[in-house]
Amino acid sequence: MSDKLIIVIANTDPRNGEELGAPIFQATVAAAMEYEVDVIFTATAGKLMKKGVAEKLFIKEGSPKSVYEFIKDAHEAGAKMYCCSPNLDLFDMTVDDLIPECEGVVGGAHLIEEIMEEDCKVLTY
Repeated sequence: MSDKLIIVIANTDPRNGEELGAPIFQATVAAAMEYEVDVIFTATAGKLMKKGVAEKLFIKEGSPKSVYEFIKDAHEAGAKMYCCSPNLDLFDMTVDDLIPECEGVVGGAHLIEEIMEEDCKVLTY
């Protein structure tokens, strides 16, 4: 059985808050179950790693908890968040623009290496 889970959030659009709950919540649950969890934000979802973006988003209208608070919960449970390197250029960001919960920037080779060399499972959104 694999002890590592990689969640790739690529096609989840931050403009649709209801799409953001499942992957972030599942990262929290898996980390709480003591699995090693990496969450890679890429494509449009990469915007969530930029300071100020996730704080303004809510999974459900009227919810008191922002998407950023869900990200913080996952991070506190042990999930590691990463921004995909092309997102920096795509969204005019620098490393200094990333939220504190972001462990760093990774490229496509990182994901391929993790999948091919580690005994892990991958979920994509």
